[in-house]
Amino acid sequence: MEYSLDHLGSIADRHIASLHYPTLAPGLFEPVKYTFTTGGKRLRPALCMAVYAALSGKAPEEIVSQASAVEMFHNFTLLHDDVMDRAEVRRGLPTVHVKWNTATAILSGDAMLSLAYEMLADGAADRFARLFAIFSKTAMEVYEGQQLDMEFESRDDVSVDEYMQMIALKTSVLIGCACSLGAEMAGAATDIAAKFYEYGLKFGLAFQMRDDWLDTFGDPAVFGKGIGGDILCDKKTWLRTMATAAAPAEVSAISGEKLAPAAKIEAMTTLYRKLGLDKACDEAARAYSNEAIAALEGVTMPDEAREFFGNLAIKAATRDK
Repeated sequence: MEYSLDHLGSIADRHIASLHYPTLAPGLFEPVKYTFTTGGKRLRPALCMAVYAALSGKAPEEIVSQASAVEMFHNFTLLHDDVMDRAEVRRGLPTVHVKWNTATAILSGDAMLSLAYEMLADGAADRFARLFAIFSKTAMEVYEGQQLDMEFESRDDVSVDEYMQMIALKTSVLIGCACSLGAEMAGAATDIAAKFYEYGLKFGLAFQMRDDWLDTFGDPAVFGKGIGGDILCDKKTWLRTMATAAAPAEVSAISGEKLAPAAKIEAMTTLYRKLGLDKACDEAARAYSNEAIAALEGVTMPDEAREFFGNLAIKAATRDK
């Protein structure tokens, strides 16, 4: 068994590419096909299959449908998020609502959600009820996270605890879900499935914290996009909420001034550094990474699987793009 993100992700890619869509209304599914040609890390299906292989000793392809269901759901949320955020570009290409129109993006997103449940059921047999419960609970949590994210846009008093709760719901729970589905399909005991869920949850927090850090302190040539986008749109990130708690007047002054984009980014970045938030954010991401690794202590699995999960958690907190 090859434990690598590229290998496992390619299994999911091939499965999704082989899907046969209904032919009555092809315009409904063209945006779905387009979405999966724009790239993506395929992190969630890879984790789902890796957990299954590590616990069952069987080939990851045996649950590729369940793993791909998570990826289908993830991309459904991105399709609708882009509509809500009025985003024009995703992964360097026009978003679906720009390439087609808003109505098509909404309807095709709905179709992706239904497809995700069909894929979840494929080959699940008597495990489907349990998979359905995990998947549906996660879906509701993701929606709650998105709602909180939208509400935070109009608030200046978002606390760090509220922010962490929001990113846990919006990002981490789906990664935890992917791990849980792999464990459930492997027939793992409840406590083992819970350990892998915890791994996914903490992994997701480390990943998002690193995202926040990269958007402000990353190298644009490596990161792949401009630095400071979160600052320019006054997005509530960990850095922003921490700075607001420590120096509310300074944050308010910078946000309130009519500064040129480059000047605003420089002013806020300077404040973050003065408060030591560049180092604190990096340390927090690494701490969540360590907690993810610690969650799997006592779980019996092949050495190469443990190395895979450990290295992946470390990379989540230290990646440069």
